[in-house]
Amino acid sequence: MEPLPVDTRAQDLSVKRAQVDFHKFASLGQPERVLAAYADENTRRAAILEDNLDFVPSLEPFLEIGANAGHTSYMLVNRFGAQGYALDISFDALRYGQYLRTAWNLGRSPVLVAGDATRLPFRSGSLAFVMGFQMLSQFMDIDAVLREVHRVLAPGGVYFFAEEPIRRVLSLRLYRAPYPDRMNPVERLLYRWGLLDYIAADVIGAWQEESFGIRQNHRYGLRDWLGIIGRYFPEGRVLTFPRASGWANQAVLQALRLFPGYTDARAARFLGGTLAALCRKPGSLPETLPLQDCLACPDCLAPLPWNAAELRCSACGFAAALEDGVFNLLPSKLREELYPGARPDNLDFSKPGHEQGLLEGFYELEGEFGNRYRWMGPRARLRLVRTREGRAVLRLQGYSPSLARIDLRANGAPLGTWRLERTGLFVLEAPLPLAREYIIDIAASPVFKAEGDLRTLSVNISLARLQYG
Repeated sequence: MEPLPVDTRAQDLSVKRAQVDFHKFASLGQPERVLAAYADENTRRAAILEDNLDFVPSLEPFLEIGANAGHTSYMLVNRFGAQGYALDISFDALRYGQYLRTAWNLGRSPVLVAGDATRLPFRSGSLAFVMGFQMLSQFMDIDAVLREVHRVLAPGGVYFFAEEPIRRVLSLRLYRAPYPDRMNPVERLLYRWGLLDYIAADVIGAWQEESFGIRQNHRYGLRDWLGIIGRYFPEGRVLTFPRASGWANQAVLQALRLFPGYTDARAARFLGGTLAALCRKPGSLPETLPLQDCLACPDCLAPLPWNAAELRCSACGFAAALEDGVFNLLPSKLREELYPGARPDNLDFSKPGHEQGLLEGFYELEGEFGNRYRWMGPRARLRLVRTREGRAVLRLQGYSPSLARIDLRANGAPLGTWRLERTGLFVLEAPLPLAREYIIDIAASPVFKAEGDLRTLSVNISLARLQYG
């Protein structure tokens, strides 16, 4: 049986690659900070769920889509006693997320599955509860995800999603702002006052993720969201959380409350904010939905028999072993693109063997989980060797504590000069001339020395690879 073709219209391949990299980095790259954020998110999500449990016939078996490290799935398993699956396109984010069991002293874990939201590796009508947070807006075609959610939900099952952005009416849409931790002093002041919202082009921070290669879909106002929900789920509950931070937003809220019939939904229409919804599929939920009868082959969608060590499709031969606690159930062609393994054109510093492509100028490996990197001095050099034909683009990821200037050369020829506009994480991409292999020279300035450290440092690098067009 031939594998079904991979549809990348809702989210193209370059975006999927960027999400794999970003989720790997963001999942637990800074454990103390990230664990606090995860705990805060779980508190908010659990509160919404507990207030609406009368609408949810059953929480199991569940599926979380776009789970990142799986923290909300761990919460559902341990706090609510449900069984289910945590799915993310980033295999490593799920793998690193198993640290949560130790950090939070948890007794149980969800089943961890790497997969694609537009081709869910689950049987039709097999799940009682599906959830997702901050993930629908990562797709240019949200219908493509909702069609899959509707397919895998059993009759009477519930889809719970939250923290999706509502497009704001009251904005001039003149300026794309970073997240608060990367704002300059003027931006931070305007943000604290609520004035930045009135000139922001989209959700604050979207520019930062797009600079990493993750496209954002922030074109939906409240009426648009209600329309798309209604196409798939005639019965539901919708909650809105208007943007209320800062005196400028508070002033508009007070004015809106003067009019009869004030609702949070009306305020969110003008001020933006976030949306949460619980949507029920028509019908009655079956009495039993066994956890181990949920999976389907991602290539042909035939039932995938459960095996704790390896999942294998009897129809087309697809196979996925349990690796580091995670099943990789991405379609075969997509899995090959996103997870090429150790190759000379892919120097991922979080993977063993990357050091074979490093020639000079790099210091020892540092960092935790997905945030593994090497500092460099003023100059460094590495080698990348083609494994495929076609147009090649260099992608370089790293971190800079200053507004650095970075010069790149390939085989002695200049690729370009970048002057970073912000400190922090950066991604550089440059097309490459045709060659069998590339010696990449990186020059960065200014340099500095940290207190008590004898090294001369400029920026650090976490990944260098060739991407093919």
